[in-house]
Amino acid sequence: MYQFLSFISGILLSVMISVNGSLSDQYGAFTAAVIIHVIGSLFALSFYFLQREKKALFVHRPKWIYLGGAIGVLTTIFSNLAFGHISMTSIIALGLLGQTVASLFIDIFGWFDMERRPFQKTSLFGLAFAVFGVFLMLDNTVATGLTAVFISFASGITVVLSRTVNAYLGKKIGALNGSLVNHLVGLPITVVIALIVTKGTYLNTVSDNGFQIWIYLGGVLGVAAVMLFNIIVPQIPAFQLTMLAFVGQVFTGVLLDVMAGNYNSDTSFLGGTVIAAGIAINMIMERVNNVRERRHQEYLDKVKRTEEGY
Repeated sequence: MYQFLSFISGILLSVMISVNGSLSDQYGAFTAAVIIHVIGSLFALSFYFLQREKKALFVHRPKWIYLGGAIGVLTTIFSNLAFGHISMTSIIALGLLGQTVASLFIDIFGWFDMERRPFQKTSLFGLAFAVFGVFLMLDNTVATGLTAVFISFASGITVVLSRTVNAYLGKKIGALNGSLVNHLVGLPITVVIALIVTKGTYLNTVSDNGFQIWIYLGGVLGVAAVMLFNIIVPQIPAFQLTMLAFVGQVFTGVLLDVMAGNYNSDTSFLGGTVIAAGIAINMIMERVNNVRERRHQEYLDKVKRTEEGY
C-alpha cells in the first residue's frame, strides 16, 4: 500500500508544481511562494482547530525536528538559483540524483531516527537504472553551468531532508499537524526572502486573465503532499520512496503537458521510463527473494520441530 501511496505522492507533486507555476507566472516566484505558504497555513490551521483534542505543536525535542519547513524553503531557493543557467530537464535530473544519494545514506545509517535498512543486493538494479535514467536526462548545458549543477544536486538533498525531518515531527504530533508546522515555519522565512528579492514589485500584480481560483490551490496541495509524506516516510525505504514518487511525477507531468498541448518529446520521459523499469525489476526481485527466504525459514522450522519430536 505504501508503495502505491508513494506513486500517488509523485502525481500530487506534479499537479502541485503545475498549479504553483501558474501562480508564479502571475506574481513572480518569490511572492507566489508567500501566497502558497499563507494559503497552506490557513488550510492546515482550519483542520487543526476542528480537532477535538489539540496536540501541543512546539513543545517537543530535539528542536531540529521543527526545521522541515525551513529546509523546504531552501529547496525553492536552490531551484530558482539554478533556473536559467541549465535546462529544466537537467535541474530535475540532478535533483533526483541528490535525492537518491541522500535517501541511500538515510536508509543505510538510519539518520533522523529512521529505521536502518542495510543496502540490499537487489537494490543494485534499481540504483543502476536510476543513475542511467538521470544521465539520459542530462544535456550539454551542465558543462557550462557547474555552479547550477551543484545547486540542483543540493536541492535534491534538501527535498529528502525536509520530508524526513517533517516525518519525524509527524510521528510526535500527527501527520496533519506536522504539515501545519512545516508551513508555519516556512512562512516567515519566505516572506522575508520575498521582501528582500522583489522589493514589493509583484505584490500588487493582477492577472490579465481575470481571477482564476485554481491557481491558488497549490498551498492546499502542499499540505496534502507533506501530510502524505509524513505517513509514508517511516514505512518504506527512502530510496524506494524517492524512485516511486519520481516516476509518478514524471509521467503525470507528461500527461499534463499533453493535455495542455505543450508536450515535446524529450529525455524526461525516456529517463522516467528507464527508472520505472528499474523499479519494476527491483520490486520483482525483492518479492522473489522474500518468498525464497520465507520458504527457507519454514523449512528450518519444520526441521526444528522434527528434531524436537525425537
